[in-house]
Amino acid sequence: MVAPMTVADTIRRKLTQHFAPTRLEIIDESHRHAGHVGARPEGETHFRVTIVAAAFAGLGRLARQRLVYAALAEELKSRVHALALTTLAPDEDRG
Repeated sequence: MVAPMTVADTIRRKLTQHFAPTRLEIIDESHRHAGHVGARPEGETHFRVTIVAAAFAGLGRLARQRLVYAALAEELKSRVHALALTTLAPDEDRG
């Protein structure tokens, strides 16, 4: 039997499909928000994402974030309460 995809797995799959990133880091920070609005006991509600992709070249911070929000629209409507983003073009990546 195959285990169901976690929210982080879904985020990784969608961002990889949409942006073919050269670097993608997804950190579940839900434990830091226990008891806060939007937090669920099982976690997977608060994420920090760093994504480096050519699609962000020439775009401002808000335009980049809007692209990511559009790619994750379904998750943001239901399962993800907070998403902290760092969006970089490859020539900006120092990581």
